[in-house]
Amino acid sequence: MADGSTDLTGRTAIVTGGAGPLGSVLSDALARAGARVVVVDLDGPACATTVAALPGTDHVACPADLLAPEGISAVVDCAEELQACDVLVNNAAFTGTSGVPGYAVPFEEQTDEAFALALQLNLLAPFSLTRRLAPLLRAGGHGSVINVSSIYGLVGPNMGLYEGTRMGNPAAYAASKGGIAQLTRYLATVLAPDIRVNAFAPGGIARGQDPAFVERYERLTPLARMGTEDDFRGVVTWLASDASAYVTGQTVAVDGGWTAW
Repeated sequence: MADGSTDLTGRTAIVTGGAGPLGSVLSDALARAGARVVVVDLDGPACATTVAALPGTDHVACPADLLAPEGISAVVDCAEELQACDVLVNNAAFTGTSGVPGYAVPFEEQTDEAFALALQLNLLAPFSLTRRLAPLLRAGGHGSVINVSSIYGLVGPNMGLYEGTRMGNPAAYAASKGGIAQLTRYLATVLAPDIRVNAFAPGGIARGQDPAFVERYERLTPLARMGTEDDFRGVVTWLASDASAYVTGQTVAVDGGWTAW
């Protein structure tokens, strides 16, 4: 029976997109809970820098392009070399600010190519990694997969937020993040009882957006502010640990109440 502890000592956590703004904070949170963290990111130097800054020892940098089959294989090879994967955090994704041509532009200008590329990273990569790492997740006895969805995987966008700004809301982002929520439910039932699969859905994170957007967004959020990366430390640690041992198949909105009304 689980004791409700959030201690991850002795467990190995793989975090994709682990050197980015959110991923580096998730990696740090898991390391502070005692996990050995494998930081996966396209940017090799950033991987190494993130690993060097983590508390604790034995963390691993794993540079990999998750849009390529060999990148997926590199992550699996790293885990197999360590002979461990207790926690998999599928965080790597194109967001609305990723700069992909034909992606975060007005709907009529969004392209099939950008849509397919976003689904490949945001949805196919989590499926592939979970499928290939399932034996290790099962073997450790504490397997937990944590997918990162979004409020825009739960509700449609309010396009009035973006009026008069250069910001966009890509259809592929919403479709892929909604797909992540359903993939979470699917995997939770298929991989049970040995592996738990959950997701969390961040609300908007403050990253220097247009002031008009920020004012509108905060006015529509019950907690009256945008999120920060630190707001997601608690949920990732909880979902990774025995504190959530009886939780699977859930997508937890961490959004200041945005989806509550």
